[in-house]
Amino acid sequence: MSWRSRRGGALAREDEPRRDERAEQQAPAPQGSVLPPPPPVDYGVFMQGLVQAMQTHAHTQAALQA
Repeated sequence: MSWRSRRGGALAREDEPRRDERAEQQAPAPQGSVLPPPPPVDYGVFMQGLVQAMQTHAHTQAALQA
């Protein structure tokens, strides 16, 4: 599917110059101090919090509509 754009799925026009998408993703060379790696994520705890937030949102919306 190289004829589809990653942004929006629009067809690329023939008269438009193609950009190299790999060049967009290259970060500039870090200057100064480099940040330490992020802490590990416990995805089980993350998913529990996400489910709780979604349930709270659903209950709040139901209460507001009642």
